Amino acid sequence: MSSRQKRLLFAAAGALSFGCALAAAVATGLPLWVDAAVLCRTGAELVNATGAELQQFIGAVSYGLFTGSRVKQCGLGGRPQRFYFFPELLTQIPAGLHVTVLVLCSSVVLFSSLCSGIFFYNAFGRPYQTLLGPTGLYLWTGLSGGCSLLVLVLFSCEVKIRRVSERIANFNESTFVFQTHSERYERSYWLFLLVFFVQALDVLLIRLSGIQFPFHQEKPTDAQTGASDLMY
Repeated sequence: MSSRQKRLLFAAAGALSFGCALAAAVATGLPLWVDAAVLCRTGAELVNATGAELQQFIGAVSYGLFTGSRVKQCGLGGRPQRFYFFPELLTQIPAGLHVTVLVLCSSVVLFSSLCSGIFFYNAFGRPYQTLLGPTGLYLWTGLSGGCSLLVLVLFSCEVKIRRVSERIANFNESTFVFQTHSERYERSYWLFLLVFFVQALDVLLIRLSGIQFPFHQEKPTDAQTGASDLMY
């Protein structure tokens, strides 16, 4: 592959990594991770609501990693309310898991930015032969993709296993009991899945440029072993 083609590949990979850093930063700050419908079970059981009447007891909860909003529906109209995870809901959610997700999101932004810089340096500069060189391209791209995948897995565990939506709906509520009716992930969550696939594409671009995988070992040729054989 010619030098110009390699530069184009590295420049494209650098632009993709920079886009990943921007997407991860924006997705982390937006309250668009989960959109859930919550049922006011107490109110529905009191009037034995079924069918269309049940819709009067279904509210909504939507949140991100820092803030969100909820609308409680108990048959008398909606009660909108905004909430914050820090420090308001720290006692209601798995704080350690939530903070871990935030740290991993920050790592994705950091590693993707670092990948972008290294790609552009390899495209337009003189690359080092250490972690800033060929090995570093695989290392930092792999770390960024791995962190984005961990964000998806850990956040899903937080939402599904620890029932965060239900805990948010029942926060500071002593009269009614709410339960999750339905949940779906919103665009910020899927942006991190996109980041994972883009980083996988970057790995493919690195390989297309002719750089071998770090764990790939070439077999010694006769020309390489001939000189050492003559010494003995």
